[in-house]
Amino acid sequence: MNYNYFKSKLFLKFTGSYLLILLIPLIFVIVFIYRNATDNLQKEIENAHFNQLTQIKTVVDGRMNDLRDMASRMSYDDRLAHYRILDPYESRDAIAALDSYKSSNSIVEDIFLYYHHDPNIYSNHGMYSLDVFRSSYQFGSWKNDELVTALNTSKFPSIRLTNMLNQNSPLEQSVLTYILPIIPNTSDPYASVMYLIKEKELAYLIDSVLGNYRGLTYIFDNHGRVLSYSGHGDTASQQDIQRLSELPPGIHNLSINNEDHSVISVTSDVNGWSYVTLMASNQFFSSVLNVRSFIIILFIVIAIVGTAIALLFARMQYLPIAELVRFTNKKTDTPASGNELEYIRTTLQQYSSKVDLQEPYARNHVLSMLLKHGNAQLMTPEIFETFHLHFDQSHHFVMVMGWDELEQQQHLQSRHEAYRKLAHIEFTSLTAQVYGVELPQLDQLALIVSMQLADDEAHTTQIVHIVDAIRDYTLGMIDIHPMIGVGKCYESPQQLNLSFIEACSAFELRKSTEHGTTVYFEKLSSAHDQTVLLPNSEQLKFAQSLKQGNYEVAEQIIHTTIQDLEDKQRSTLLMRCVLFDLLNTMLKAAADLHIDNMMQHAPPHFMNGPVNLIEQNFCRLAAQICTQVEQTHKKEEHSLMDHIVAFIDQHYIDHALSLDSVSVEFTISPSHLSRSFKDKVGINFVQYIWQKRLDKVKEQLVITSDPLKDIIQRVGYLDTPNFIRKFKKETGYTPGQYRQMNSTHQSNKPNDTV
Repeated sequence: MNYNYFKSKLFLKFTGSYLLILLIPLIFVIVFIYRNATDNLQKEIENAHFNQLTQIKTVVDGRMNDLRDMASRMSYDDRLAHYRILDPYESRDAIAALDSYKSSNSIVEDIFLYYHHDPNIYSNHGMYSLDVFRSSYQFGSWKNDELVTALNTSKFPSIRLTNMLNQNSPLEQSVLTYILPIIPNTSDPYASVMYLIKEKELAYLIDSVLGNYRGLTYIFDNHGRVLSYSGHGDTASQQDIQRLSELPPGIHNLSINNEDHSVISVTSDVNGWSYVTLMASNQFFSSVLNVRSFIIILFIVIAIVGTAIALLFARMQYLPIAELVRFTNKKTDTPASGNELEYIRTTLQQYSSKVDLQEPYARNHVLSMLLKHGNAQLMTPEIFETFHLHFDQSHHFVMVMGWDELEQQQHLQSRHEAYRKLAHIEFTSLTAQVYGVELPQLDQLALIVSMQLADDEAHTTQIVHIVDAIRDYTLGMIDIHPMIGVGKCYESPQQLNLSFIEACSAFELRKSTEHGTTVYFEKLSSAHDQTVLLPNSEQLKFAQSLKQGNYEVAEQIIHTTIQDLEDKQRSTLLMRCVLFDLLNTMLKAAADLHIDNMMQHAPPHFMNGPVNLIEQNFCRLAAQICTQVEQTHKKEEHSLMDHIVAFIDQHYIDHALSLDSVSVEFTISPSHLSRSFKDKVGINFVQYIWQKRLDKVKEQLVITSDPLKDIIQRVGYLDTPNFIRKFKKETGYTPGQYRQMNSTHQSNKPNDTV
């Protein structure tokens, strides 16, 4: 058979997987080489810039130290003494001295000397009154009197970046005002020196740091204020600038304007100024051009060779799967489409899901049959192995647990979790296996216990330990003390039906006693006075078997009782008394079951004649009661199922509708509800609700033009895409196509989009 491989998504996936196996290691190696090259380049650039910033810091620190030394020399210069500078003749020497100081430092634009509270200020250009000085030098960030106040009060060096408008120049300039008190580092200076430094002098120093790279360079004072900056094609917000000023010395990575940047910071130990450079990190990758070209060529060559090899291996792997799909298509009516493995997986998953969905209910049904009939031999070992049931221990008994408040809605989750965990428990220390069986009653659970005993005399003690362990385990999940009835222990699983009847009898008796205690049927038997004609425990078990319609147990009790009377050769009077006890128990059970006029069906001389005839009469009457009970149960169950179906038909559009919620509503166990519901309608609970919702959506698609999403949510289905997939699988069409084919409104259009 010839296959067109390239039309198969699976074949393409195989090819892609082989390519990935080949290319992923290569990509990692290439990325490693490329990243290593760029990282090394980045480190080299960052180290070079770090060294440049350090050099600039050294230069600026030297210039600032020169200015401080200059101010110190000025404080001891006789030419600048206050008394001499006030002299009109000698003041010319002072101005010349200031000019010589200014000439000795290239970054200083002007020097001003001001004696505290003096009405004049002196510079290298001459003397100014304060009013003339204010009009000649207008500083943008200084108010009229702030500068004079700063000159009068400064005790420590201070620097500020400001805009200055000089009368000699119509253009506004950015200058640094550097004020130093005289004498420096004293608590009572008598004068101040102010240097005017053009900001561009510092900008020239840092402009060469970036070179050809895009970025910014800043100089911050010790208070984080910008003194100078230089930028190449990049900007930073005020908030980002503040972050830069707070960085410690070193190399950092920051995100600025949603872009990664490499940031280098250097701090001066002399004045606390910070020198910061930032560059966009992606510039380093564009610098490795030679490595990039080599990588691209290498990748293309390996990709071509690898594709050819991948196609060869993919063809070898795809051929067996293609044959399997072809074989599967012969066994099903649904053609394979899309991914072949997905088709095979989906087919198997559908069957597996159906089996898994029914497994808990099937397991519960098997155990229910054991409790009712006790015929374990009729079930094959494969059945027990399938459900992981093991009854190879020496002794077995049944216990029934119940909770008064468990039917309430708030305990629904706790009940569900408890029943799930009680499905199978193993107590290794007690050598016991426990299997949970859901009873038709919502608040009751039967537990089959299989245990290993070496000493028959110790079985009572071990049963008590097992029951206590189960009760403690249950209390850990449901904080409600259970009512427990425990049946007798038997050596064969064939007698589990007897133990179940006994457990039900003890449980029913338990309901009239103190809340939270446990009743052992065996203790009822052992506490019986042997002078009583028919033991109370036997009466309880007999009545319980009749109420449950279990003829096998009832017939066994009748046979055992009458045979015991005959074997012990009791007197006729004593025998009649025992038979009357049996008859009264049967009639009382019939009355409790609302079965009237039972004796009308009894033959004449009911308790006269041979013993075997009397036994037949009792068995015949018990069979009538059990048959009537079975019929009543079927009628009640049929009526209940009718109510449940009607309830679902009315509430199927509720998205919260589930098997558990319906079981709580009608106080019936989920497993019993699932089994009875399928017997009633022919399909399971989930399929029935899906069919109702599907029919409703079909109807709404035809008679309305509402959006598809609204229609789906109106019928209680919240997962719209999943509903559309199931709709197409069920009908063969999308909802929009179905509407287009069936709608009676000419204006309706396909509505596949949700």
